Amino acid sequence: MPLQTPPLRGIHDERGAKFTEFGGWDMPVEFDSIQTEHMAVREDAGIFDVSHMGQIHVTGPDATALMQRLTTNDVSRVAVGGSQYAAITDEDGLVIDDTVIYRLPDEDGHNTYLFVPNAGTDEATHERWVDHRNEWDLEATVDNRTDEYAMFAVQGPNAPELVDAACREDVLDLGRFEAMEATVDGVECWTARTGYTGEDGFELIVPADEAERIWSAIDCQPCGLGARDTLRIEAGFVLAGQEFDRESNPRNPFEVGIDFAVDLDTEFVGRDALARVEADGLEEQLVGFQLIDRGVPRHGYDITNTEGRVVGTVSSGTMSPSLEQPIGLGYVPVEYAEPGTTLQVVVRGRSKKARVETTPFVDTV
Repeated sequence: MPLQTPPLRGIHDERGAKFTEFGGWDMPVEFDSIQTEHMAVREDAGIFDVSHMGQIHVTGPDATALMQRLTTNDVSRVAVGGSQYAAITDEDGLVIDDTVIYRLPDEDGHNTYLFVPNAGTDEATHERWVDHRNEWDLEATVDNRTDEYAMFAVQGPNAPELVDAACREDVLDLGRFEAMEATVDGVECWTARTGYTGEDGFELIVPADEAERIWSAIDCQPCGLGARDTLRIEAGFVLAGQEFDRESNPRNPFEVGIDFAVDLDTEFVGRDALARVEADGLEEQLVGFQLIDRGVPRHGYDITNTEGRVVGTVSSGTMSPSLEQPIGLGYVPVEYAEPGTTLQVVVRGRSKKARVETTPFVDTV
């Protein structure tokens, strides 16, 4: 099956981007260098093309009920112009995906939502929503609009002012996880103060046929998925397929460390299983760590105790451009999760000393 391409694939190619397959998409992994792009976001501003993310639109008399039953947070608390981070779990409380839910202006008097599943999951997520809508006999329209939109993330300490200058409306008054329709170069964009880098900034959801116009209107360092990964690891953010995978690495939100996005006072698929997890406690949990010895931790590497017994697994790792130190995320038994605990990571057959650290690894907004 051919890879899906973002609307600006040709523009990125002309700019000299290198590409990689991600979630069934052919996406720019870097434009100049990961180091250059990473530090631009930490110190100034950078723009990412994240059009590989899914876009599912839900409206109708039972839209809120459907969203409430299929995501772990309390959607009923989200006002128009608000957004919310949540997990999507199965009946066993295992994470299928994580998502950001935006409350759009009402349509025909009904609550309306746009939520963003991860790359390559939009079709399965759309099918899940339609199947459960039909099973529960709810009245809601569910549309997969991934192909209709492009999505850009403008991130960094100078990103808010950069986006505000490009918008006809004042967007600086938006707080974290607030959003509004704003006009950039005559094009209406859903403009949200959200992001995945640990820095301030905005994500813009724009009509696919106007993507080049919006991209060109915001002049800053173009960034690829390579820098997006190093930035999110420094921020301690989890990635689908790395920190959780329903098939290869099944995890519940408490293990993943996103229990803040779980509201057990609501009824959702997996709620009862997660209530039992909360009552029983965890055996393993995700931690951050820093390598003390030379080496770079990578996904799948073993984590051992100081006696050399395997106790866990690295889920993500990198050489931090900001800290100039090797850092990572991984799962360990709860007795090894206390910050300051000494562990070892097996890098290319050699044990490297590591220390459990609190996350985020760097200061974030």
